[in-house]
Amino acid sequence: MDPISFQLDTKNQWVCLVRLLSNDPEWLSAKVKFFLPNTDLGSRNEAPDPTKRVFLQLRELHAQGPATWQAFIHCVCMELEVPLELEVLLLSTWGHEGGGFPSPLETGEESEPEPQLSHGLKRPHQSCGSSPRPKQSRKQYLELAKKYLQLLRTSAQQRYDGKLPGPGQPTAFRQAYIPTILQWGRATAPFNPQEGASMGSPRAEDGMDVSLQDLFNTRADKGPRVTVLLGKAGMGKTTLTRWLCQRWADGQLDRFQALFLFEFRQLNLITSVLTLPQLLFDVYLSPEVGSDAVFQYLEENASGVLLIFDGLEEALHPCSGRDGTGPEDPGPALALFSGLCRGTLLPGCRIMATSRPGKLPDCLPTEAATIHMWGFDGPRVEEYVGHFFSTQPLQEAALAELRVNRRLRSMCAVPALCRVTCLCLRHLLPGLSPGQSAALLPTVTQNYVQMVLALIPPGYRATSSLMGLGEVALEALETGKVIFSAKDIPPSVMAFGAALGLLTSFCVCTGPGQQQIGYAFTHLSLQEFFAALHLMVSPSVEKDALARHVTLNSRWVLRTKARLGLLDHVPAFLAGLASFACRPFLSQLTQQGEAWVGSRQAEVIQALKKLATRRLTGPKVIELCHCVGETQEPELASLTASSLPYHLPFHNFLLTYTDLAALTNILERRDTPIHLAFEGCPLEPCCPEALAGCGQVENLSFKSRRCGDAFAEALSRSLPTMRSLKKLGLAGSKITARGIQHLVQALPLCPHLEEISFQDNQLKNQEVLKIVEVLPSLPWLRKLDLSQNNVSTSTLLCLTKAAVTCPTIRMLQARKTDLIILLSPLAEAAAELHGSPDLRGNASQSREAQRRSLTLRLPECQLTIYDVEILIAQLRECPYLDEVDLAGNQLENEGCRRVAEAASQWHIARKLNLSDNGLSVAGMYGVLSALSTCRTLADLHISLKHKTVVLTFAPELEEQEATQERAVFLDSLMLQMPSELPQCSPRIRLAHCGLRAEHLERLCAALEGSCRRGHLDLSGNALGDPGAAQLARWLPRLGTLQSLNLSENGLSLDTVFSLAQCFSTVRWVLHLDVSFDSQRVILRGDRRASVDELPTQNVSPAPRDLPAGGPLPEFPAGAQTSGIGQPCTPRSFCLTECQLEPLSLANLCETLEKCPGPLEVKLSCVALSDQSLDTLLWHLPRLPQLSLLQLSQTPLPTWSPFLLARLFGLCPQVQKVDLRSLHEVTLHFRSSSEQKGGCCGFTDCGLSQDHVETLCKLLGRCEDLSQLDLSANQLGDDGLRCLLEWLPPLPISGSLNLSGNSMSQESALCLMETLPSCPRVREATMNLGLEQSFWIHFSREQTEQTLRLTECIFSPEHMTRLAAGLSQAWQLTELELVRCCLSLEDLAAFLSLVQRPEGLLSLRVEERWMGRAGLLALSQVCAQASGNVTEISFSETQQQLCIQLRFPRQENPEAVALRLAHCDLDTHHSPLFRQLMDRCTWLRRLSLSQVNICTNGSRLLRSFLSLSELREFRLASSRVSPEGQAYLASGLSHCHQLEELDLSNSQLGKEGSLVLKGALEDKCWLKRLDLSHFPLDDSTLAVLARALSHTTLLQSLCLSRNDIGDTGCYHLSKALRAAIRLEELGLSHNQIGDTGAQHIAAILPTLPELRKIDLSANGIGPTGGVQLVESFALCKHLEELMLGCNPLGDLTALRLARGLPQHLRVLHLQSSRLGPEGALSLGQALDGCPHLEEISLAENNLAGQVPHLCRGLPLLRQIDLGSCKIDNQAAKPLATGFVLCPALEEILLSWNLLGDEAAAELARVLPRMDRLKRVDLEKNQITAYGAGLLAEGLAQGSGIQVIRLWNNHIPPDVAQRLQSHEPRLDFAFFPNQPQAPRGP
Repeated sequence: MDPISFQLDTKNQWVCLVRLLSNDPEWLSAKVKFFLPNTDLGSRNEAPDPTKRVFLQLRELHAQGPATWQAFIHCVCMELEVPLELEVLLLSTWGHEGGGFPSPLETGEESEPEPQLSHGLKRPHQSCGSSPRPKQSRKQYLELAKKYLQLLRTSAQQRYDGKLPGPGQPTAFRQAYIPTILQWGRATAPFNPQEGASMGSPRAEDGMDVSLQDLFNTRADKGPRVTVLLGKAGMGKTTLTRWLCQRWADGQLDRFQALFLFEFRQLNLITSVLTLPQLLFDVYLSPEVGSDAVFQYLEENASGVLLIFDGLEEALHPCSGRDGTGPEDPGPALALFSGLCRGTLLPGCRIMATSRPGKLPDCLPTEAATIHMWGFDGPRVEEYVGHFFSTQPLQEAALAELRVNRRLRSMCAVPALCRVTCLCLRHLLPGLSPGQSAALLPTVTQNYVQMVLALIPPGYRATSSLMGLGEVALEALETGKVIFSAKDIPPSVMAFGAALGLLTSFCVCTGPGQQQIGYAFTHLSLQEFFAALHLMVSPSVEKDALARHVTLNSRWVLRTKARLGLLDHVPAFLAGLASFACRPFLSQLTQQGEAWVGSRQAEVIQALKKLATRRLTGPKVIELCHCVGETQEPELASLTASSLPYHLPFHNFLLTYTDLAALTNILERRDTPIHLAFEGCPLEPCCPEALAGCGQVENLSFKSRRCGDAFAEALSRSLPTMRSLKKLGLAGSKITARGIQHLVQALPLCPHLEEISFQDNQLKNQEVLKIVEVLPSLPWLRKLDLSQNNVSTSTLLCLTKAAVTCPTIRMLQARKTDLIILLSPLAEAAAELHGSPDLRGNASQSREAQRRSLTLRLPECQLTIYDVEILIAQLRECPYLDEVDLAGNQLENEGCRRVAEAASQWHIARKLNLSDNGLSVAGMYGVLSALSTCRTLADLHISLKHKTVVLTFAPELEEQEATQERAVFLDSLMLQMPSELPQCSPRIRLAHCGLRAEHLERLCAALEGSCRRGHLDLSGNALGDPGAAQLARWLPRLGTLQSLNLSENGLSLDTVFSLAQCFSTVRWVLHLDVSFDSQRVILRGDRRASVDELPTQNVSPAPRDLPAGGPLPEFPAGAQTSGIGQPCTPRSFCLTECQLEPLSLANLCETLEKCPGPLEVKLSCVALSDQSLDTLLWHLPRLPQLSLLQLSQTPLPTWSPFLLARLFGLCPQVQKVDLRSLHEVTLHFRSSSEQKGGCCGFTDCGLSQDHVETLCKLLGRCEDLSQLDLSANQLGDDGLRCLLEWLPPLPISGSLNLSGNSMSQESALCLMETLPSCPRVREATMNLGLEQSFWIHFSREQTEQTLRLTECIFSPEHMTRLAAGLSQAWQLTELELVRCCLSLEDLAAFLSLVQRPEGLLSLRVEERWMGRAGLLALSQVCAQASGNVTEISFSETQQQLCIQLRFPRQENPEAVALRLAHCDLDTHHSPLFRQLMDRCTWLRRLSLSQVNICTNGSRLLRSFLSLSELREFRLASSRVSPEGQAYLASGLSHCHQLEELDLSNSQLGKEGSLVLKGALEDKCWLKRLDLSHFPLDDSTLAVLARALSHTTLLQSLCLSRNDIGDTGCYHLSKALRAAIRLEELGLSHNQIGDTGAQHIAAILPTLPELRKIDLSANGIGPTGGVQLVESFALCKHLEELMLGCNPLGDLTALRLARGLPQHLRVLHLQSSRLGPEGALSLGQALDGCPHLEEISLAENNLAGQVPHLCRGLPLLRQIDLGSCKIDNQAAKPLATGFVLCPALEEILLSWNLLGDEAAAELARVLPRMDRLKRVDLEKNQITAYGAGLLAEGLAQGSGIQVIRLWNNHIPPDVAQRLQSHEPRLDFAFFPNQPQAPRGP
């Protein structure tokens, strides 16, 4: 083209522009179509002159206004080859807002008529819905309708002609439509699909051929009229609706005559209300004429009308409360939609709406069908790629990239992203090497970036355009706008978007007759991408604002909001733009440099890190995974993966393949396993494929009705690749045989599966059997759950056969809808066999581990007798059965009999349940007869009333032999020999069976031979008195029983009394327990039967079978034993809840007179009259066999104490009388061989002063009264005074308890005054605190007395009386006054008043003020004493002062003067010190503990120490002031007669050596020296060494905790050579080491009198230990050896075992690194040691090799084996060894591995250990069963005070129940106070 001058006028510009565009008419037509989407140019487009056609098109563009014209000019300059001069002129004239805008008419061209508007624009017609319909003929009416319907098709063909505009393609580009996956949702499909899923194409899902016609065929009329299509953004919902319009226009949806498509994003622009005709005609397409006739036709043929509403989630206006009732009622668009859905408008029409997942409007009917629209699967992706690329090489190259790039393939699952990916590949493939797409297109964001770069023309600088698009996109999204007008977008930006295909145009209607051109991004995600781009690169956006856009949107929120947010995908795009790969693109775009871009990217990454560490819901986790994956930051991905919880649930939100792919991508960075649970989530059928290769998933579960066969097929492809998967759950789905077939083929490829669940999947019989067939190929499977599926009885029997034959199945449970199979993996059993400590070395237990035991539970399965016959035949093949449950079936009498008969041949270990099977009394006889030969029956429970039939079996003989050491322990508690095997004691319970007297003969015949020393329960029947009498005659025929229960049989009291005759006639009857009102009547044998007597209890389970929170057995109170260890259980008669009249009581006593003894009688009466009580007591002498009489919960008269006190004289065999609260009385009777002497207790009986004299007179008639208890009565001070007057003649030899009798300090003074008249009182203790206690202890002869008074609150006026009483009580040698409110003055006055003729008096006073009084003040108190002070002991922390006085006081003036000469105190102190020195002339012992001594105190202390008579001085844990240390040293230097010196733990500072020098100088009489924790530095140690060389009489030396090293030991060993009389040497907790030990070992042989040495915690190793051991052998008198906390090792133990000291009493080797070899050798050496009293081997790894004691240790009191890794295997020899230690008092076995077997062994030996007080079993593995056994052992070992069981495997509630039954079991962290042993 020739150059054009810059001076062209406007006319020339038009000419040049027309000439330019005439060369490319197609481009111009496309642009006209873009800017004028609905304009029909008519015949002018067909004009033969191209120039004229171009001119007309330009006129139409120009007529749209300046904005459109400017955008078009920019398109011309951007896309065409325009000469530079023309481009500059066009842009300067028309390319901006300031430029001119001349009309084309100015050019002088001929005017043309206005073009006709095409469909959708306003046409001249009568306004719809405003005027009445004119009358028309039928033919006219049909003709108008026909024309309009044809107009609809023509319009649809023009609108949706297959041209799918998109990025990078011109508007005219045609892209073949590839349908996505469609799946039916909550409503039933209009057709009958096999799986509920269909495709939008002839291709079918799950093997079903479904075409699009099936969605709208005639059969669909019976289904819902409204269909909602749900799909996430980018799934192709809008594309599908337009494609449907296209197919309808092409005649393929022929059942619909009319089709209307509305988009809510356009309807939102209509602000006025509309009627339905206006919506159809004014908004969509209006008829040329006759709109009323057309609408009438549509109404009459509504079934042929389809209305499609796209974008329902974008609807702005909510549905109104009421919908219009007619087509003429106006309303918003959504209200019209509501009326259409509900059928109030255009009834019968079909409605289809599309929406994103979330909350749907309430206007949708509940019966609306929902269809989930998923993305592309693999075949669809390949098909789409094949259509996209036109050439074969490009197709193959693109498909090759997708096959090798998993991430790219997952993105292509979203159709919108698939299009973007194809655009990028088309641009990149020509220069791309195979496989490089993974680096160039790794994320969604980078795909968009590559797409934009690919679309930009080469050489075009698009920076400003991209920035402009981003700004437009962000502003629109923030204001909720997705449709723009031409004014909203700058012309240059509009041209850029149009040229690249990023924008699309369409005609929008803003109201009736109001239309305009609208523009939008080709997809909302493209608008979100550009918005994110603007946020990232715009300098106007601050970093804080950028970070605020990084949020996670929960899809659960959509349930509460009606419209989806428009910024949902912006965070993901921001995360993608924050990747390092996008930095060059962003830097080039912003021209700011990479540092500026990097700082903004870091802000986004930091925001994501904060989100990654939070606890997020499932939807937010998915969103976070998408964002993190977009960043390509490995560190962020690892942080996110590690922050996810182990259990990650996803509930009730839609998930696609892309979502799971993003999650899998993050999980690949996780180091620990994870549990994924999907419940109620709509899942894309192919989404399990995204989990392929995810090795971190350990537990995977799906629960959704939308999972069908396609889902199962996809899952089966992924399962074999998940190498860590252990649990798989697929519940609540719609899997059929096809899906199961795929899963069954995949399961054997998952060898690590441990649990599989296929619950509620509507599986049929064959599918269930196929799954079971695969079980042998799953070696680690533990559980298979097939519940809530369709399983028939025949299939169930097939499953039982499989359970019998399959070696790994251990339980089959089928109940109604439940079907569960539990398995025991063979591989795991083998591992347990080799690894379990309980199984090592025991062949029988190895056989037990290898043996399989099957549990079969088939309740309520409608089994009949014919089914049971098949089952019986199957079970004959099963060698061992654990449990068989057939309850709730239809077996009837014969079926139950056959099963019971077969049970005798089966090997059942536990239980057979035949309950609720229609058994009658006649059938019960058959069951009993069938079981008569069964030797393993342990319990038979039949209750016809409750429909209960349960048989419990005991282990067979070979099982008992194999588990003899672990199984049955009750026989061991009865002192059975270890070689005996426990006998099976069956229990027959026939309770509530309606049995009467006439049934007994046949019943007893059936029972003969069945009980065999068992228990028979006939409670709850109707035997009555005749039946009971008849049964009493039949008892001998039934053999020896353990119990007979006749409760609730309507027995009278006389019949109950007659049953007592069985004591004489039936040998096994030892106990008769009757609760008359409750009708409880039980005859028992030995006391062990108390565990089994109750009808509601079961046999005690084995340890492994006891549930943690299950019921505990009732343990017996105890059994008496004879002197040789044999049980001696008395007979007992217990009668409660009755009214005993004198006559009935006399009959009872007469009956009992015939019973053999010893006999215990326990009665509990509602009321007992005086006459009845007299009758009872009158018969007592006639019952010589009586050992116990107890009346409990029986009201007694107030004179009962006197009547019972008289018994000692009337009945000589009475040993003890115990009356409590006038409701409980217990009388113990002695046998003829027992010594005389009695105990009497009247507790809480209301006794007062008036009763004392009478009671004492009666008690005075006793020959010997060891104990008298009068506690909790009302004696008061006067009663006590009266009692004390009667006290001397009372024959009390033990103790008198007067606690809780409301006494005051007057009683204390009275007691003091009475003591001189009671010479046999040994000790009296009175505490008047909150819990008053008062005890007086007696001796048989006159003795010294001790009085302890606590909290007696004495006042100053009491001092005189208290001192006077003390002065008269010459036998009282010790008085304690604890917290009696004595002041300093009171104490001084009291000491001055006490005068005694002779003897010693020890006084201990404890008051709170003593802690702060100081030494001087207390010395003043001592100075007031009237006698000589011989001992003083003072402790500030203990707040006590102890002094000992000698009477009469002796004076020594010379000694006093000598001591005063050494005192330099002030003169005003001289009288005090003179008096003090006078009183302390004979001071022998001075003890100061935990005292702070000031300077004056030190001076006083020096005076005390100057006493030549002082023999013992103790200054322990005290502090002396620096000034006072010199006085202390001076005073100690004068103590030449000192024999004992204790300066331990005293803080003497730097002057310690000075004090020590004074203390040890010239101390030739020193015998005991304690310098523990004394600051011994080098100088002090030198002083000590020099002093020790002169102390030849030294017997005890303690230098513990002084950091003495090997050098100190060297000096010490030299100094000790002179201490030839040394008996005790304490050097613990120093730093001696091996070298120091050698020095000590060298000196030991020179100490012949050494008896005790303590070298604990000194770091002595094997070298030093061996040398010490060799020296110990030379110490002939060594008794106590303490070497604990030293790493001595086995070598030292072996040497010690060879040369144990002969007189060894104590051996401590705790934490000495001893092993099994050393411990075993040492145990053998210690066995039989005659003097050993205490041994500690705690904290050593004995590994089960505990010391085996064969000969025993006769004097052993304590053994400590805590934390030694002792297990059950060592329990039996250990317990056997304990029995051989008769003096054992304390056993410490805490922190070991002891379980129930060890507890059983201990329980077995507890009754034999008479002196045992404490057992520590803390932190072991004992369960409730083992604790119960220990309780049984405690019941027979009365001396034990406590068993510690803290932190064992015992639930808190069970522990509480055990402790309430046996308080001596202690489960607390802090030890409780020891419980007193129970009395008899």
